Amino acid sequence: MSHADAQQYAAQHGGHGRHDKHAGHDPKVFRRKFWLSLALTVPIVLTSHMVMDWFDYQLDFPGIDLVGPVLGTVILGYGGAPFLQGAVREIRDRAPGMMLLIAMAITVAYVASLATSFGAFDLDFWWELAALVTVMLLGHWQEMKAIGQARGALSALAALLPDDAERLDPDGQPQRVPATDLRVGDVVLVRPGARVPADGQVVEGRAEMDESMITGESRPVSRPTGDQVVAGTVATDAALRVRIKAVGDDTALAGIQRLVAQAQQSSGRAQVLADRFAAGLFYIATATAVVTLAVWSVLGNLDEAVVRTVTVLVIACPHALGLAIPLVIALSTAVAAKSGILIKDRLALERMRGVDTVLFDKTGTLTRGQHTVTDVAVAGPDAAGPGTAGLTGREVLGIAAAVEADSEHPLARAIVAAAGQQRDRRTANGFHALTGRGVRAEVDGSSYAVGGPALLREFDATVPEDLADREREWSRRGASVLYLLRLSGDQANLLGALALEDEVRPEARQAIADLRQQGIRKIVMITGDARPVAEAVAADLGFRSGEDEVLAEVLPADKDDAVTELQRRGLRVAMVGDGVNDAPALARANVGIAIGAGTDVAIESAGVVLASSDPRGVTGVIRLSQATYRKMVQNLAWAAGYNVVALPLAAGVLAWAGVTLSPAVAAVLMSASTIVVALNAQLLRRVELRPPD
Repeated sequence: MSHADAQQYAAQHGGHGRHDKHAGHDPKVFRRKFWLSLALTVPIVLTSHMVMDWFDYQLDFPGIDLVGPVLGTVILGYGGAPFLQGAVREIRDRAPGMMLLIAMAITVAYVASLATSFGAFDLDFWWELAALVTVMLLGHWQEMKAIGQARGALSALAALLPDDAERLDPDGQPQRVPATDLRVGDVVLVRPGARVPADGQVVEGRAEMDESMITGESRPVSRPTGDQVVAGTVATDAALRVRIKAVGDDTALAGIQRLVAQAQQSSGRAQVLADRFAAGLFYIATATAVVTLAVWSVLGNLDEAVVRTVTVLVIACPHALGLAIPLVIALSTAVAAKSGILIKDRLALERMRGVDTVLFDKTGTLTRGQHTVTDVAVAGPDAAGPGTAGLTGREVLGIAAAVEADSEHPLARAIVAAAGQQRDRRTANGFHALTGRGVRAEVDGSSYAVGGPALLREFDATVPEDLADREREWSRRGASVLYLLRLSGDQANLLGALALEDEVRPEARQAIADLRQQGIRKIVMITGDARPVAEAVAADLGFRSGEDEVLAEVLPADKDDAVTELQRRGLRVAMVGDGVNDAPALARANVGIAIGAGTDVAIESAGVVLASSDPRGVTGVIRLSQATYRKMVQNLAWAAGYNVVALPLAAGVLAWAGVTLSPAVAAVLMSASTIVVALNAQLLRRVELRPPD
């Protein structure tokens, strides 16, 4: 799939979460509507006779009675439009919820106030209408701003692909063409450091391929003639000629895109807790209003019937309910950001508290994703040859670093970095790459080479038994092994060997222990590495036999299936990863958590991002989820409980005892409930999320 094709695919399939019912309502729209509505609300409140009586002040100027009707109509038409449109959609979908409840309240308040302006009633609801619309706009603005579903994953995938390619003409000369022009059967030149433009087969050359953007694994893979290469991977050390085998939707990258899109769709259909409450409240308020109107009409008091009915419908409007969820999420998002946790999915917090299994991708998450030199072995005098007696591991590392100094290979950079602190750093000249085998250069007048087993075979060098034992030990741990040879004519003497491993993050062990304290039942590690390597890492991290699991030798495309299989077993899974191949699994999991140092695709596909790359942040997400859920339930309980008490009083069930609830008092109680909800949400700032030092 070309870059342009991928972008088009992303535009068409960029997620279809539940927020589609608010299509076109991005945070900027609600922000503009809120500030303008707030500006218009202030004069309406100040000129309201009800408010002036409360605070014992007087305002009088020509046209003061027109302030409410004129500005109130503008607020209803401009600020209230999203809620009225949402109500129409909910009616059409036969799924009443928050939007219909809000629309009903502001419509009733408007009609009653307009009728009052013409002398039909004595119900001054202009200020309440304006305040209601403004508060709801604020809640939805904060909601959209804090919790939007990630839709940029597919565009991030598209960015991995080059815009153009070097296609070989019939004479074998490279011609630069747009990647969209490539067809199956074309042969392209991939230079060192360049990305493969489409899936294909190597027809000439051999190179170490950086496939980490696709596989998530840090170790470069040698791809000789005849091997398959995948679009988006990088040739690190040599040029390749590749015959194109798949373009467009047939590429591996396009397959990952489809998985991400499908997983985002399936995870976006969950109902929001506040909407469920709003739906129930709609039916209750409507039934109460109908009964109220009927009863008071039968009693022969039509004016009181209208007043009671309007009061019921206005007091049922979910001021507190509308802010209960968005305000908690907005605050929890701010609290999390201060601790390096970015909350991107509004449902992720609700789901995280119920997670009982955490699935970690190994490379880049539990390990650093970069090779480091972990051991150096020196060959004995018999293997090293004359003149090398007494060679130390420090000297072997120093010579190898000098030879590798001009190489861009990831393992070479690791060797140079390991020797970087040595004071007696050596310099080399005559650097030359031995494609697929290693590198050679001259150091202090002698010729040396550094490389893997292919280098040994080329120079017919043998590994002495003492080094072979160390090599087998390193290999069991999954280490890459490089050898240092001194060259003399056709002869080569083995001086030593270096082990390079993907280092386990020190904080990963603490992260596993913290998760157990949080009550997580099962820790799972998934990797493409061989099982012995994976088991060694798991043992180092403190995995428990019989409780935790290690999923080894998992192909990139199968990580999504691994999450699905865990879910089939009844487990609620949080996936933690950082690579492109993790993106479908992150989107499929109950909660996707991306390591911030990972790829843009993984970050965009996840509901939560750990910006610090510290896996201990997962426990912080759990604590935040639990605290956030408590505040949501408390706020919803208050909002619902307030209506349980206020609705019967507004309907006049205690009127026989002289206890009634006027529209004015109802408005005050509604505002008070909103304040209670807001203050309760502020307590989230006390939650401690930072991992222990």
